[in-house]
Amino acid sequence: MRTVLVTGPGGAGRSTVAAATALAASRAGARVLLLGTDRQDTLGPALGAPVGAISAASVASAPAPLAAEPRLRAARIDSADDFRTGLVALQERSTAALDLLGAGALDADELTELPGSEQFALLRALRTLYRTPGAPYDLVVVDMPPTHTALAALALPEQLRRYLRRLLPPERQAARSLRPMLAQLAGVPMPAQWLYETSARQDAELAAAQAVVEGPAVSVRLVVEPGPAAADALRTARLGCALHGLAVDAVVANRVLPTASPDPWLAALSAHQQAHLKEVRENPAPVRELPHLGRAPHGVEDLELLARDLPGLPRGGPANAAVRPVEDRLGEDGVLVWHLPLPGATKGDLGLVRRGDELVLSAGPFRRILPLPSALRRCAVSGAALHDGTLRVRFTPDPGLWPRGR
Repeated sequence: MRTVLVTGPGGAGRSTVAAATALAASRAGARVLLLGTDRQDTLGPALGAPVGAISAASVASAPAPLAAEPRLRAARIDSADDFRTGLVALQERSTAALDLLGAGALDADELTELPGSEQFALLRALRTLYRTPGAPYDLVVVDMPPTHTALAALALPEQLRRYLRRLLPPERQAARSLRPMLAQLAGVPMPAQWLYETSARQDAELAAAQAVVEGPAVSVRLVVEPGPAAADALRTARLGCALHGLAVDAVVANRVLPTASPDPWLAALSAHQQAHLKEVRENPAPVRELPHLGRAPHGVEDLELLARDLPGLPRGGPANAAVRPVEDRLGEDGVLVWHLPLPGATKGDLGLVRRGDELVLSAGPFRRILPLPSALRRCAVSGAALHDGTLRVRFTPDPGLWPRGR
Protein backbone atom coordinates (compact mmCIF):
# COMPACT_ATOMS: atom_id res chain seq x y z
CA MET A 1 0.00 0.00 0.00
CA ARG A 2 1.27 3.45 -0.94
CA THR A 3 0.27 6.81 0.54
CA VAL A 4 0.39 10.19 -1.20
CA LEU A 5 0.04 13.25 1.04
CA VAL A 6 -1.23 16.24 -0.94
CA THR A 7 -0.37 19.65 0.51
CA GLY A 8 0.54 23.18 -0.54
CA PRO A 9 -0.34 26.82 0.21
CA GLY A 10 -3.89 27.70 1.18
CA GLY A 11 -6.11 28.28 -1.84
CA ALA A 12 -3.86 26.40 -4.28
CA GLY A 13 -6.49 23.71 -4.88
CA ARG A 14 -5.19 20.88 -2.72
CA SER A 15 -8.57 19.15 -2.39
CA THR A 16 -9.15 19.19 -6.14
CA VAL A 17 -5.67 17.79 -6.85
CA ALA A 18 -6.13 15.11 -4.17
CA ALA A 19 -9.46 14.05 -5.69
CA ALA A 20 -8.01 14.04 -9.22
CA THR A 21 -4.98 12.02 -8.03
CA ALA A 22 -7.28 9.43 -6.46
CA LEU A 23 -9.39 9.24 -9.62
CA ALA A 24 -6.31 8.83 -11.83
CA ALA A 25 -5.09 5.91 -9.71
CA SER A 26 -8.50 4.23 -9.61
CA ARG A 27 -8.86 4.54 -13.40
CA ALA A 28 -5.45 2.86 -13.63
CA GLY A 29 -6.90 -0.14 -11.75
CA ALA A 30 -5.88 0.61 -8.15
CA ARG A 31 -8.09 0.31 -5.08
CA VAL A 32 -8.01 3.84 -3.69
CA LEU A 33 -9.05 5.55 -0.48
CA LEU A 34 -9.37 9.34 -0.64
CA LEU A 35 -9.06 10.69 2.89
CA GLY A 36 -10.00 14.20 4.06
CA THR A 37 -8.62 15.79 7.21
CA ASP A 38 -10.77 18.92 7.44
CA ARG A 39 -13.86 19.32 9.62
CA GLN A 40 -15.59 20.79 6.56
CA ASP A 41 -16.37 18.55 3.63
CA THR A 42 -13.79 20.00 1.21
CA LEU A 43 -13.73 16.87 -0.97
CA GLY A 44 -17.49 16.67 -1.55
CA PRO A 45 -17.71 19.64 -3.96
CA ALA A 46 -14.86 18.26 -6.10
CA LEU A 47 -16.35 14.74 -6.20
CA GLY A 48 -19.88 16.00 -6.73
CA ALA A 49 -21.19 13.96 -3.77
CA PRO A 50 -21.05 14.45 0.03
CA VAL A 51 -18.18 12.71 1.83
CA GLY A 52 -19.12 11.26 5.22
CA ALA A 53 -17.04 11.39 8.40
CA ILE A 54 -15.70 8.24 10.09
CA SER A 55 -13.53 7.61 13.13
CA ALA A 56 -9.80 6.97 12.79
CA ALA A 57 -10.29 3.47 14.19
CA SER A 58 -12.73 2.47 11.43
CA VAL A 59 -10.93 4.13 8.53
CA ALA A 60 -10.11 0.77 6.92
CA SER A 61 -13.85 0.18 6.39
CA ALA A 62 -14.69 3.42 4.59
CA PRO A 63 -18.09 4.15 3.03
CA ALA A 64 -19.28 2.48 -0.14
CA PRO A 65 -17.46 3.18 -3.43
CA LEU A 66 -18.45 6.13 -5.55
CA ALA A 67 -21.23 5.33 -7.98
CA ALA A 68 -19.17 6.64 -10.91
CA GLU A 69 -15.94 4.90 -9.89
CA PRO A 70 -16.25 1.52 -8.08
CA ARG A 71 -12.55 1.34 -7.11
CA LEU A 72 -12.59 4.72 -5.35
CA ARG A 73 -13.83 5.30 -1.80
CA ALA A 74 -13.79 8.61 0.08
CA ALA A 75 -14.10 9.54 3.75
CA ARG A 76 -13.33 12.32 6.23
CA ILE A 77 -11.66 11.69 9.57
CA ASP A 78 -13.98 12.54 12.47
CA SER A 79 -11.41 14.13 14.79
CA ALA A 80 -14.03 14.99 17.42
CA ASP A 81 -15.06 11.35 17.79
CA ASP A 82 -11.41 10.28 17.86
CA PHE A 83 -10.67 12.81 20.61
CA ARG A 84 -13.58 11.69 22.81
CA THR A 85 -12.81 7.99 22.33
CA GLY A 86 -9.13 8.46 23.10
CA LEU A 87 -9.68 10.53 26.23
CA VAL A 88 -12.30 8.15 27.63
CA ALA A 89 -9.93 5.21 27.05
CA LEU A 90 -7.13 7.10 28.82
CA GLN A 91 -9.39 7.74 31.78
CA GLU A 92 -10.27 4.07 32.01
CA ARG A 93 -6.61 3.07 32.06
CA SER A 94 -5.86 5.70 34.71
CA THR A 95 -8.76 4.90 37.05
CA ALA A 96 -6.49 4.02 39.98
CA ALA A 97 -4.53 7.27 39.70
CA LEU A 98 -7.69 9.37 39.36
CA ASP A 99 -9.24 7.69 42.41
CA LEU A 100 -6.06 8.35 44.40
CA LEU A 101 -6.23 12.04 43.50
CA GLY A 102 -9.96 12.20 44.16
CA ALA A 103 -10.63 13.33 40.59
CA GLY A 104 -13.95 12.72 38.88
CA ALA A 105 -13.97 11.19 35.41
CA LEU A 106 -15.39 13.11 32.45
CA ASP A 107 -18.26 11.70 30.41
CA ALA A 108 -17.90 11.43 26.65
CA ASP A 109 -20.94 13.69 26.17
CA GLU A 110 -19.26 16.62 27.94
CA LEU A 111 -15.97 16.41 26.01
CA THR A 112 -15.22 19.01 23.35
CA GLU A 113 -12.21 18.40 21.15
CA LEU A 114 -9.16 20.58 21.72
CA PRO A 115 -7.00 22.33 19.12
CA GLY A 116 -4.54 19.92 17.56
CA SER A 117 -6.84 16.89 17.74
CA GLU A 118 -7.04 16.76 13.92
CA GLN A 119 -3.31 16.00 13.69
CA PHE A 120 -3.54 13.13 16.17
CA ALA A 121 -6.61 11.74 14.41
CA LEU A 122 -4.76 11.76 11.08
CA LEU A 123 -1.77 9.92 12.56
CA ARG A 124 -4.04 7.30 14.15
CA ALA A 125 -5.87 6.82 10.86
CA LEU A 126 -2.62 6.22 8.96
CA ARG A 127 -1.38 3.85 11.65
CA THR A 128 -4.69 1.94 11.55
CA LEU A 129 -4.53 1.58 7.77
CA TYR A 130 -1.02 0.18 7.82
CA ARG A 131 -1.86 -2.18 10.67
CA THR A 132 -4.89 -3.63 8.90
CA PRO A 133 -4.09 -7.13 7.60
CA GLY A 134 -4.26 -7.68 3.88
CA ALA A 135 -3.71 -4.05 2.74
CA PRO A 136 -7.32 -2.99 2.05
CA TYR A 137 -6.14 -0.40 -0.52
CA ASP A 138 -3.39 -0.06 -3.10
CA LEU A 139 -3.20 3.70 -2.59
CA VAL A 140 -4.30 6.15 0.09
CA VAL A 141 -4.51 9.79 -1.00
CA VAL A 142 -4.71 12.26 1.89
CA ASP A 143 -5.99 15.80 1.44
CA MET A 144 -3.64 17.47 3.95
CA PRO A 145 -3.85 20.94 5.54
CA PRO A 146 -1.62 23.78 4.24
CA THR A 147 2.09 23.00 4.12
CA HIS A 148 3.29 24.32 7.47
CA THR A 149 0.43 22.71 9.40
CA ALA A 150 0.84 19.45 7.49
CA LEU A 151 4.57 19.20 8.22
CA ALA A 152 4.00 20.03 11.89
CA ALA A 153 1.50 17.17 12.11
CA LEU A 154 3.85 14.70 10.43
CA ALA A 155 6.68 15.72 12.78
CA LEU A 156 4.57 15.14 15.91
CA PRO A 157 5.47 11.47 16.57
CA GLU A 158 9.21 12.13 16.58
CA GLN A 159 8.87 15.25 18.73
CA LEU A 160 6.53 13.69 21.30
CA ARG A 161 8.70 10.57 21.61
CA ARG A 162 11.67 12.79 22.38
CA TYR A 163 9.70 14.64 25.09
CA LEU A 164 8.60 11.34 26.64
CA ARG A 165 12.15 10.02 26.73
CA ARG A 166 13.37 13.19 28.43
CA LEU A 167 10.57 13.32 31.01
CA LEU A 168 10.41 9.57 31.72
CA PRO A 169 13.65 7.90 30.56
CA PRO A 170 12.90 4.21 29.81
CA GLU A 171 16.09 3.05 31.52
CA ARG A 172 14.77 4.25 34.87
CA GLN A 173 12.10 1.56 34.80
CA ALA A 174 14.82 -0.94 35.70
CA ALA A 175 15.13 0.72 39.10
CA ARG A 176 11.46 0.34 39.99
CA SER A 177 12.26 -2.15 42.78
CA LEU A 178 14.32 0.58 44.45
CA ARG A 179 11.61 3.25 44.35
CA PRO A 180 10.16 2.58 47.82
CA MET A 181 13.61 2.87 49.38
CA LEU A 182 14.50 5.94 47.29
CA ALA A 183 11.22 7.57 48.25
CA GLN A 184 12.05 7.15 51.96
CA LEU A 185 15.57 8.48 51.51
CA ALA A 186 14.55 11.44 49.37
CA GLY A 187 11.41 12.24 51.31
CA VAL A 188 9.43 12.70 48.09
CA PRO A 189 7.16 10.26 46.27
CA MET A 190 8.70 8.53 43.25
CA PRO A 191 6.85 8.08 39.93
CA ALA A 192 4.48 5.15 40.07
CA GLN A 193 4.81 2.14 37.80
CA TRP A 194 1.58 2.98 35.97
CA LEU A 195 3.15 6.23 34.77
CA TYR A 196 6.06 4.39 33.17
CA GLU A 197 3.70 1.82 31.69
CA THR A 198 1.55 4.58 30.19
CA SER A 199 4.66 6.26 28.82
CA ALA A 200 5.86 2.99 27.25
CA ARG A 201 2.44 2.38 25.69
CA GLN A 202 2.30 5.91 24.25
CA ASP A 203 5.87 5.60 22.95
CA ALA A 204 4.94 2.38 21.15
CA GLU A 205 1.91 4.06 19.54
CA LEU A 206 3.98 7.08 18.48
CA ALA A 207 6.74 4.82 17.16
CA ALA A 208 4.19 3.01 14.97
CA ALA A 209 2.93 6.33 13.57
CA GLN A 210 6.50 7.56 13.03
CA ALA A 211 7.38 4.36 11.17
CA VAL A 212 4.48 4.97 8.77
CA VAL A 213 5.30 8.65 8.16
CA GLU A 214 9.01 8.02 7.62
CA GLY A 215 8.55 4.79 5.65
CA PRO A 216 9.35 4.43 1.94
CA ALA A 217 5.66 3.91 1.08
CA VAL A 218 4.76 7.54 1.92
CA SER A 219 5.44 10.50 -0.36
CA VAL A 220 4.36 14.12 -0.57
CA ARG A 221 2.76 15.82 -3.57
CA LEU A 222 3.09 19.62 -3.52
CA VAL A 223 0.42 21.84 -5.12
CA VAL A 224 1.03 25.44 -6.20
CA GLU A 225 -0.84 27.92 -8.38
CA PRO A 226 1.64 29.73 -10.66
CA GLY A 227 2.01 33.28 -9.43
CA PRO A 228 4.38 35.69 -7.66
CA ALA A 229 4.50 33.59 -4.47
CA ALA A 230 4.62 30.13 -6.09
CA ALA A 231 8.41 29.70 -6.33
CA ASP A 232 9.03 30.81 -2.74
CA ALA A 233 6.18 28.65 -1.41
CA LEU A 234 7.53 25.65 -3.32
CA ARG A 235 11.11 26.18 -2.14
CA THR A 236 9.98 26.51 1.48
CA ALA A 237 7.81 23.39 1.22
CA ARG A 238 10.63 21.34 -0.32
CA LEU A 239 12.98 22.53 2.40
CA GLY A 240 10.55 21.51 5.15
CA CYS A 241 9.97 18.10 3.56
CA ALA A 242 13.72 17.46 3.27
CA LEU A 243 14.36 18.51 6.86
CA HIS A 244 11.75 16.03 8.11
CA GLY A 245 12.84 13.24 5.78
CA LEU A 246 9.78 13.28 3.49
CA ALA A 247 10.18 12.44 -0.20
CA VAL A 248 8.44 14.70 -2.75
CA ASP A 249 7.18 12.57 -5.65
CA ALA A 250 5.73 15.39 -7.77
CA VAL A 251 4.87 19.07 -7.96
CA VAL A 252 1.46 19.99 -9.38
CA ALA A 253 1.02 23.40 -10.99
CA ASN A 254 -2.72 23.95 -10.73
CA ARG A 255 -5.10 26.18 -12.72
CA VAL A 256 -2.74 26.82 -15.64
CA LEU A 257 -4.33 29.19 -18.16
CA PRO A 258 -4.30 28.52 -21.93
CA THR A 259 -1.44 30.19 -23.80
CA ALA A 260 -3.04 30.78 -27.20
CA SER A 261 -6.00 32.98 -26.28
CA PRO A 262 -6.99 35.73 -28.77
CA ASP A 263 -8.31 37.79 -25.86
CA PRO A 264 -5.54 40.31 -24.97
CA TRP A 265 -6.54 40.44 -21.29
CA LEU A 266 -6.45 36.66 -20.90
CA ALA A 267 -3.25 36.46 -22.99
CA ALA A 268 -1.56 38.94 -20.62
CA LEU A 269 -2.63 36.91 -17.58
CA SER A 270 -1.35 33.74 -19.20
CA ALA A 271 2.02 35.34 -20.05
CA HIS A 272 2.35 36.54 -16.46
CA GLN A 273 1.54 33.04 -15.20
CA GLN A 274 3.99 31.40 -17.64
CA ALA A 275 6.79 33.60 -16.34
CA HIS A 276 6.24 32.26 -12.83
CA LEU A 277 5.61 28.75 -14.12
CA LYS A 278 9.14 28.74 -15.53
CA GLU A 279 10.48 28.98 -11.97
CA VAL A 280 8.22 26.11 -10.88
CA ARG A 281 9.53 23.92 -13.71
CA GLU A 282 13.07 24.29 -12.33
CA ASN A 283 12.06 22.07 -9.42
CA PRO A 284 13.98 18.74 -9.47
CA ALA A 285 10.82 16.70 -8.79
CA PRO A 286 8.53 15.93 -11.76
CA VAL A 287 6.16 18.84 -12.49
CA ARG A 288 2.60 18.20 -13.68
CA GLU A 289 0.46 21.03 -15.04
CA LEU A 290 -3.31 20.98 -14.63
CA PRO A 291 -5.43 23.24 -16.85
CA HIS A 292 -7.78 25.89 -15.56
CA LEU A 293 -11.29 24.66 -16.38
CA GLY A 294 -12.82 28.12 -16.22
CA ARG A 295 -14.87 26.99 -13.23
CA ALA A 296 -14.50 25.17 -9.94
CA PRO A 297 -14.26 21.42 -10.72
CA HIS A 298 -17.42 19.59 -9.71
CA GLY A 299 -18.02 15.90 -10.18
CA VAL A 300 -16.14 13.01 -11.75
CA GLU A 301 -16.53 14.40 -15.29
CA ASP A 302 -14.56 17.54 -14.38
CA LEU A 303 -11.99 15.57 -12.41
CA GLU A 304 -11.40 13.33 -15.44
CA LEU A 305 -10.16 16.40 -17.33
CA LEU A 306 -7.50 16.85 -14.65
CA ALA A 307 -6.77 13.21 -13.83
CA ARG A 308 -5.37 12.46 -17.30
CA ASP A 309 -2.45 14.81 -16.55
CA LEU A 310 -1.64 13.09 -13.24
CA PRO A 311 0.24 9.83 -12.66
CA GLY A 312 -1.72 6.81 -11.47
CA LEU A 313 -0.45 4.54 -8.74
CA PRO A 314 3.15 5.50 -7.87
CA ARG A 315 5.54 2.68 -8.69
CA GLY A 316 8.17 1.61 -6.17
CA GLY A 317 9.23 3.44 -3.05
CA PRO A 318 10.63 6.97 -3.41
CA ALA A 319 14.16 7.53 -2.18
CA ASN A 320 14.08 8.63 1.43
CA ALA A 321 15.08 12.29 1.62
CA ALA A 322 16.37 11.68 5.13
CA VAL A 323 19.35 9.49 4.10
CA ARG A 324 22.29 11.04 5.96
CA PRO A 325 25.50 9.09 5.35
CA VAL A 326 28.56 9.85 7.46
CA GLU A 327 31.61 10.20 5.25
CA ASP A 328 34.86 8.91 6.77
CA ARG A 329 37.66 11.36 5.96
CA LEU A 330 39.76 10.64 9.05
CA GLY A 331 42.68 9.34 7.03
CA GLU A 332 42.75 12.36 4.71
CA ASP A 333 41.56 15.40 6.68
CA GLY A 334 41.07 14.00 10.20
CA VAL A 335 37.30 14.61 10.13
CA LEU A 336 33.96 12.83 9.72
CA VAL A 337 31.38 14.57 7.52
CA TRP A 338 27.62 14.24 8.04
CA HIS A 339 25.59 14.88 4.87
CA LEU A 340 22.15 16.44 5.39
CA PRO A 341 20.11 16.93 2.16
CA LEU A 342 18.38 20.33 2.19
CA PRO A 343 17.41 21.10 -1.44
CA GLY A 344 16.65 24.73 -2.10
CA ALA A 345 18.22 25.97 1.14
CA THR A 346 20.35 29.10 1.28
CA LYS A 347 22.93 30.00 3.88
CA GLY A 348 20.58 32.57 5.42
CA ASP A 349 17.92 29.87 5.93
CA LEU A 350 20.04 27.72 8.20
CA GLY A 351 20.79 27.60 11.90
CA LEU A 352 22.95 24.93 13.54
CA VAL A 353 23.52 24.25 17.25
CA ARG A 354 25.16 21.25 18.93
CA ARG A 355 23.37 20.30 22.14
CA GLY A 356 24.82 17.26 23.88
CA ASP A 357 24.21 14.24 21.66
CA GLU A 358 21.81 16.14 19.42
CA LEU A 359 22.02 18.60 16.57
CA VAL A 360 19.43 21.39 16.53
CA LEU A 361 18.88 22.28 12.87
CA SER A 362 16.75 25.20 11.68
CA ALA A 363 15.85 25.57 8.02
CA GLY A 364 13.66 28.54 7.17
CA PRO A 365 10.53 28.39 9.37
CA PHE A 366 11.16 24.73 10.26
CA ARG A 367 13.19 23.21 13.07
CA ARG A 368 14.23 19.67 13.88
CA ILE A 369 16.36 18.09 16.61
CA LEU A 370 18.43 15.25 15.17
CA PRO A 371 20.12 12.62 17.35
CA LEU A 372 23.77 12.23 16.38
CA PRO A 373 25.02 8.87 15.08
CA SER A 374 27.06 7.09 17.76
CA ALA A 375 30.43 7.83 16.11
CA LEU A 376 29.71 11.58 15.99
CA ARG A 377 28.82 11.76 19.68
CA ARG A 378 32.52 11.36 20.45
CA CYS A 379 33.40 14.30 18.21
CA ALA A 380 33.23 18.09 18.25
CA VAL A 381 31.64 20.14 15.46
CA SER A 382 34.48 21.76 13.53
CA GLY A 383 32.57 23.43 10.71
CA ALA A 384 29.72 23.27 8.22
CA ALA A 385 29.15 24.19 4.58
CA LEU A 386 26.15 24.22 2.23
CA HIS A 387 26.89 22.94 -1.29
CA ASP A 388 24.51 21.79 -4.05
CA GLY A 389 21.55 21.49 -1.69
CA THR A 390 23.41 19.42 0.91
CA LEU A 391 24.59 20.64 4.30
CA ARG A 392 27.90 19.03 5.19
CA VAL A 393 28.72 19.19 8.88
CA ARG A 394 32.31 18.37 9.84
CA PHE A 395 33.16 16.59 13.09
CA THR A 396 36.61 16.26 14.62
CA PRO A 397 37.21 13.31 16.99
CA ASP A 398 37.60 14.24 20.66
CA PRO A 399 40.88 12.61 21.81
CA GLY A 400 39.45 12.03 25.29
CA LEU A 401 36.47 10.05 23.91
CA TRP A 402 37.72 8.51 20.65
CA PRO A 403 39.03 4.92 20.81
CA ARG A 404 42.83 4.92 20.76
CA GLY A 405 42.99 2.09 18.26
CA ARG A 406 41.30 4.38 15.72
